[in-house]
Amino acid sequence: MSFGLSLPEQGTFEAWREAARRAISHHIPPDQIDWTGAQGLFAAAPLPDTEGPHRPQVPSAFVALARSVIWHSSPERFSLLYQALWRLDRADGAPLSQADPLGRRLALLAKNVGRDIHKMHAFVRFREMPATGPRRRFAAWFEPEHNTLEPGSAFFAKRFADMDWIIATPRLTAEFQDGTLRFGPAAPRPTLPDDASESLWATYFANIFNPARIKLDAMRSEMPKKYWKNLPETRLIPEMLQDAEARVQRMRAAGASQARPGAAAISTRYRAAMPKLPDRAPALPETLDQAREAALQCRRCNLCEAATQTVWGSGNVDAALMIVGEQPGDHEDLTGQPFVGPAGQTLKEAMQQAGLSRDQVWLTNAVKHFKFTPRGKQRLHNTPDRGEIEQCRWWLGLELAFIRPKLTLALGASAAFALTGKRDPLAARRGKLEQGLHNGPVLVSWHPAYILRLSDRQQQSRALAELTEDLRRALAILQG
Repeated sequence: MSFGLSLPEQGTFEAWREAARRAISHHIPPDQIDWTGAQGLFAAAPLPDTEGPHRPQVPSAFVALARSVIWHSSPERFSLLYQALWRLDRADGAPLSQADPLGRRLALLAKNVGRDIHKMHAFVRFREMPATGPRRRFAAWFEPEHNTLEPGSAFFAKRFADMDWIIATPRLTAEFQDGTLRFGPAAPRPTLPDDASESLWATYFANIFNPARIKLDAMRSEMPKKYWKNLPETRLIPEMLQDAEARVQRMRAAGASQARPGAAAISTRYRAAMPKLPDRAPALPETLDQAREAALQCRRCNLCEAATQTVWGSGNVDAALMIVGEQPGDHEDLTGQPFVGPAGQTLKEAMQQAGLSRDQVWLTNAVKHFKFTPRGKQRLHNTPDRGEIEQCRWWLGLELAFIRPKLTLALGASAAFALTGKRDPLAARRGKLEQGLHNGPVLVSWHPAYILRLSDRQQQSRALAELTEDLRRALAILQG
């Protein structure tokens, strides 16, 4: 017996999942289902109206894969997904693995869908339309390779939430009005008015075009030619390519054989104009504010070159307890305040459990600049080395001199070294009092960032409890 059905243009994934669930619950094999709805010599029966007794269990990875593959334009996508579901239900091999022919094929379909959504986000061009209400209206025409309007429109709804817009495609239309996203049937290509900003963009595009660096294959890979007809800047490309060689020759002829005088890098001239600060100031600052102002211009080591700013301590200037961490993180570097990122939230939680508030303490770091390695858009934390800690000990010493805490809490190995000069392993020192280089007592504990990095939940809970215990002990020492 064969079964046949056709799925709707909208809400395709939910419709397929419901049909697949009913089919598998009745143990209907893949070769007995025609997902295209085609009518052959013998009419195919519809699927049962209700689910059968079998309840399949599938991994979440399959659901995620199906949510992507379902938007591909291949008519086989429904059948391929059901084959994978059938095999998963029967533990028949590894249909999600790319080592399996079926898994590899599904992965390629998902990859194509992801690439198509990316192209949609890059190449949709809106034109402003007349509006009757307070919200501006825009419209765009796009011709995706796959059925990616539904999954791709959420991006525009989030980015352009303050305006109304329509994206029309040959298959569906997405309409965003008054904050609500709806999908409707395909509509004819709208008549889009001229846009003055497109002329500005075309002028800019033509002027930044560098014929000496043109790579046609790379350009067509990032901007496939099938999208060119709907992009305002691409009408300029054929003419620019025709003139590319001549422009290269003109650039060579106009190029200087020798740098003109005064062509030094801007950064070199800028640094030369800055006041030269000695390694050690000739006179000690007389107040905490003067120390902070001097630290903002610190160039004692190279960390100031990449960091956004010096992150000075903050809190109660009359605090009996000073808490010293390692160095600012990404959040601290951007805000100029210590302990405001994830590690700061963990410390705040431990302080609340211990009965301490931020306005009772002075919070600072052993090193005042963020040391990091750039990785794409991220800045990955790097531990400061011995020389950097020793150079920054000058500023930490000033903070200790002006705050005059009765007790200092060192969070982590870098802070413990800065305060005591000892580099012994932290595990044996945690929770103990040591003599600081400033002749004051130093209590050693874990840094909150170390606690967050622990992958084992039990170890993480234990380390957080020990930090809280050390904070309670610090409070007890001060009260006693």
